[in-house]
Amino acid sequence: MDLFSIYGQLGLSEAVWALGQRIEDGLRDRFREIDAVAEYNQAKVLAAMQACRIGANHFAATTGYGYNDDGRERLEQVYAQVFHTEAALVRPQITCGTHALTVALSANLRPGDELLSPVGLPYDTLQEVIGIRPSPCSLAEYGVTYRQADLKADGSFDYDAIRAAIHERTRLITIQRSKGYATRPSFTVAQIGELIAFCKSVKPDVICMVDNCYGEFVEPIEPTDVGADMAVGSLIKNPGGGLAPIGGYICGTKACVDRCAYRLSAPGLGQEVGANLGILPAFYQGFFLAPTVTAGALKGAIFAAHLYEGLGYRCIPSAGAVRADIIQAVELGSEAAMVAFCKGIQAAAPVDSFAAPEPWAMPGYDDPVIMAAGAFVQGSSIELSADGPIRPPYAVYFQGGLTWQHAKLGILMSLQKMTDAGLVAL
Repeated sequence: MDLFSIYGQLGLSEAVWALGQRIEDGLRDRFREIDAVAEYNQAKVLAAMQACRIGANHFAATTGYGYNDDGRERLEQVYAQVFHTEAALVRPQITCGTHALTVALSANLRPGDELLSPVGLPYDTLQEVIGIRPSPCSLAEYGVTYRQADLKADGSFDYDAIRAAIHERTRLITIQRSKGYATRPSFTVAQIGELIAFCKSVKPDVICMVDNCYGEFVEPIEPTDVGADMAVGSLIKNPGGGLAPIGGYICGTKACVDRCAYRLSAPGLGQEVGANLGILPAFYQGFFLAPTVTAGALKGAIFAAHLYEGLGYRCIPSAGAVRADIIQAVELGSEAAMVAFCKGIQAAAPVDSFAAPEPWAMPGYDDPVIMAAGAFVQGSSIELSADGPIRPPYAVYFQGGLTWQHAKLGILMSLQKMTDAGLVAL
C-alpha cells in the first residue's frame, strides 16, 4: 500500500494531497536551513550533557524532601550551560509556563515595585497574575503596579514610549517573545537583545525577563545570550521534546534564580528540596531531543503559512518571514472556519482522533477558546495542536508536531475539513 492510500483512508483527498506536495517541493532549501540550526543546537545540548558528566545514576528517583538529588542538580547545570547562565531552576513542581512566569515575577518584585511590559498587553493568562484583570493573589494585591508601552502599528518597539514609562520604581521588564493570542509579530533573539540593551541604557539595574515559550531552539542563540536576566518557559513546549509530562524552567542570574527557588519552595529551602519522583529520564531525554523536535514543528509552521497564504488567508508571520518561534497564526475570518480547522488537526492526532473540538470557557480566558490537541501529554503544545479565542479576526494558532511528517498531515487535514465544510474551494 502506498502512502497516499493510507492518507486516503484517513480522509485526505487527492486535491489536498497534491497541493501539499507542491508546497513541500518549494521548501527544500528553507528546510535545509532549519536542519542546520537543529544540528547546531543538538551539538550544544550534547556538549553540555557531556561536560556535566551525566550518567545513568542521575536518572534515579527521589521522594519526600529530595535532599541530595544529584540528578536534579546536574539537569539544572545542563540547562544553565545551554542557556549560558549562572544558574537554572528546572522542576516538575512548576506546573506550566504561566506558573513559571508567576514564580519569576513574584520572586523578583516587591511591594512598591513596578512591572513594565514594553511589548503591549501580555498573554491572557498572565493578565490575572499581574492584576490587569482582578484575581486573588495577583501581583496588584501585593502592591506591585503595572505599566505597559504598546507596540507601534507595524509591530515594532516604541522606544520613546518605553523611555517615558521607565522610572525609579521600574524593577522588572517582562518581554513576551511569542505573539500569544495576538496578531503582532513574534520577536527574534536579535530584536530582544536590542530592546534589552535600550532598557538597560535607561535604567542599568532593571531586571529583564523574557517569556521564552515556543522560542527555544528556533535560533542558535537564546535571549540569555543577549542580556536577559531570566528566560522562562514550559517543559511541555519546546524544551521538553514531547517527553516531559510536566515542568518548567527559569534560567538566569544566580541572584534572580535563587529568589525564584525560594518562592517556589520556601524561604531558607530554595533549590535544596523537591523530589523528582522518577521523572528525570523524560526530562533529560526530552531536552536532548528538543532541537530536532523543534525543527519539525518549525517546518510545519512554515508549511502552514505557505499553504494558507497561497489560498488568500493572512498569515502571521508571513510565509517568507524570519521565524522567532514555532507558532503560526492564520486569520480565518469566521468561527465556522476556526472550528473546521481545529477538527482537522484533531482528526490527524494519534490520541483522541475521534473527538470533535468545540469552543468552551477555559480558565484564565475572557473569550471562549477552541483547542485541538490529541496529545500524549495533556495540553502539550510541542505536540500537534491548534487553538484560539473565538473573537475577531478569528485567528487560529497552529503549533507543534513531534515530527515534521505529522505536522504536515495535520495541516493538510485542517484544509481538508475546511474544504469538506464548503469554506475553501481548491
